[in-house]
Amino acid sequence: MALLNEYAIGPRVFYASGYSSTELGDICLAHLREAIFDDGFVRNLRKGDWLKSFTSTDGTMLKYAKEILSKLSTQGRLRLAENALELSPTSDVQWCNEAVESHRVSSLLGVVACEETAVQFDEEPIVAAITRLSATTWWKDRSNSVRLTRTNEQYATQLGPFMIHANSLMLIDPHLDPGRGGYRGIIDLILLARNRSPVPRIEIHRASYIGNGNSRRFPTIDELEGYFRADFATKIRDANLSVEVFIWDDFHDRYLISNLAGVLMANGFDTTNNPNSHTTWTRLGRNVRDDVQREFDPAANRHVLKHRFVIP
Repeated sequence: MALLNEYAIGPRVFYASGYSSTELGDICLAHLREAIFDDGFVRNLRKGDWLKSFTSTDGTMLKYAKEILSKLSTQGRLRLAENALELSPTSDVQWCNEAVESHRVSSLLGVVACEETAVQFDEEPIVAAITRLSATTWWKDRSNSVRLTRTNEQYATQLGPFMIHANSLMLIDPHLDPGRGGYRGIIDLILLARNRSPVPRIEIHRASYIGNGNSRRFPTIDELEGYFRADFATKIRDANLSVEVFIWDDFHDRYLISNLAGVLMANGFDTTNNPNSHTTWTRLGRNVRDDVQREFDPAANRHVLKHRFVIP
């Protein structure tokens, strides 16, 4: 399972005509809204034609429909997908066909459709009626936590969607040093955000010391800044990205915080070559994510900010 999930949604899910009553539609769409903004993003089928279809479709939109569609765009929760079928869809069933074929090219967690459409896809487990989500296997299997080996490949698999879609990213790890040991792969993770427009805001937050216990020492600010110059800065510049680095007095927990979701990372961004070394990551609730973000805001004064600088 993934910490961020990708869904496709049939257009009629957003309209009162897709339900037996407007009240049922409002309840179902509110439930879907909570899930999407907790753990997911939506496939914008046919190079964005899916979203454009809402400007020309007649019908009464449900209570939360316009809000969801707007926030999907402003929060970076839409992923453009290539055309999967030859002809452009003109009905809800055809949009569902497009989603299923798109899934065959690149996997989705699920396709959510109105009940009238979903019954025509009984042989496609990926398709679920919005009124029956709670009984759908792939919906029930969603999880707030993942267990993974501490490798660059698995880190990129889980965090890649964040780097590719999030508008803002905070990499929080007291020991993060892109030139040292298991942190050398951090540059490849950050470079997944290259070639994006607009460019996401990327921050790194680390502590002012190196080592632990009796071996802990406090290097100079120049030395700390030097960890992020040279090779790391060159690659950031060549990718047309910018990273702001914050040096704090002390903290312990490790996180990735983004506008899409927040992740508590038990061992931070540190990787190892040991295939038997595992770690656990947990997706944070939105209120907790927001509190962690405030914790590392210099204006909050929860920690002492020793230094900040921009790469390159």
